[in-house]
Amino acid sequence: MTLGRRSTGRNKDSIPRLPPRQPDAHKGDFGRVLVVGGSRGMSGAAAMAGMAALRGGAGLVRVAVPASVLPIVASYAPEYMTLAMPEDDDGRFSAAAAELLERSIPAATVVALGPGIGQSEELDDLVAHLYSSVTLPMVVDAEALNALARRQLAAGAPAGPRVLTPHPGEFLRIAHLDNPVERPKLERSVLEQKAIELAAHLQAVIVLKGQHSLVTDGKRAEHNETGNPGMATGGSGDVLTGIIAALLAQKMEPFEAARLGAHLHGLAGDLAADNLGQVAMKAGDLIDYLPAALRKLGM
Repeated sequence: MTLGRRSTGRNKDSIPRLPPRQPDAHKGDFGRVLVVGGSRGMSGAAAMAGMAALRGGAGLVRVAVPASVLPIVASYAPEYMTLAMPEDDDGRFSAAAAELLERSIPAATVVALGPGIGQSEELDDLVAHLYSSVTLPMVVDAEALNALARRQLAAGAPAGPRVLTPHPGEFLRIAHLDNPVERPKLERSVLEQKAIELAAHLQAVIVLKGQHSLVTDGKRAEHNETGNPGMATGGSGDVLTGIIAALLAQKMEPFEAARLGAHLHGLAGDLAADNLGQVAMKAGDLIDYLPAALRKLGM
């Protein structure tokens, strides 16, 4: 498809939304998110993704991290559970983590893969294996995207629904356009058309982050209009990953979950900027203002 008129997103009635919760609901009704990420020096990314998943309404959240960073991640929030994973000498997931993850994933509803996970040959293999074989919906972000780029996006259709959330640099890598010949030609409009084409090819949803983030499944394409430059700070993408994972866990269809997730993420940023200013904002503020964003949409 060719990208058409920008959808403003300013009419909140056009934004997908979660259904009202039933009075007799229990935590099992709202899904179980497994965040797979974190490494020595980047433990906060997995922690923020986990907390954002809780704030986004997931019933249960477990954060799987290398064993040495588990105490840090566990101390961030008592509401999620943690899972210690085998690690290499540099505090990253080792190849031995694959077996434990394969035993843990069936208890989840959604997997969020990548926040703070780092990079190594073993991790590239692990990410490619999970992407190709896990039948659950999966949100893929950060270094997991770069791993997939190095492994040719694990070649072939994934085993289950996928939402990829690259910033432009990550997108250039997964689309194999990060070279001196192609890159100068790629204005934002060209990049967006490439994202639509890649989403169709991968049978996945792509959220191409940036001002007016594009959400596409290759057939549909919508721009998000919430958000501001104060959100250009480390960890912001990890929060988005957690939000989208929570919405998928609550049985939203991937394209709709990505649209609502991008809107809520930006709206939380706008509310934070109204109260804190853009310069002082940090990623954790997006989590703090997510409840107000949900209320503003009547959820």
